[in-house]
Amino acid sequence: MTASGGRQIHRAGAKSPRLGSETALARGQGYETLARQYLQTQGLEWIASNHRCRFGEIDLIMRDRQVLAFVEVRYRRSQRFGGAGASVDTRKQRKLIMTARHYLSHHPTDSACRFDVVAIEGQEVIHWIKGAFDASEQ
Repeated sequence: MTASGGRQIHRAGAKSPRLGSETALARGQGYETLARQYLQTQGLEWIASNHRCRFGEIDLIMRDRQVLAFVEVRYRRSQRFGGAGASVDTRKQRKLIMTARHYLSHHPTDSACRFDVVAIEGQEVIHWIKGAFDASEQ
């Protein structure tokens, strides 16, 4: 399904990772795996996970045809307070842009780049926001 603003909405058949006694890190990795699997079913190719540097971390780096996509994965139980997508504020965007520049300085490419957000709400809904923000906006 596609919603306005370039968003793709998917109701996952499988339940998302359980929130039981797992640590926050394990839960986060579970949601990143869910997002990666979802994006792969949409035709994207996985390049890397959890690229870290002094500026921050990029959850997923994927290739969408000729475009390199830097993907931030966010989970929220509900859309209360704006939901998962809204949690990628200007400060977080700046950190992602600096981290992406760091990645590109070590892995040069001629490909176009974009920033996507995969927002997972509750246990069933995945919002894929292609081109969620642009480096030129910062």
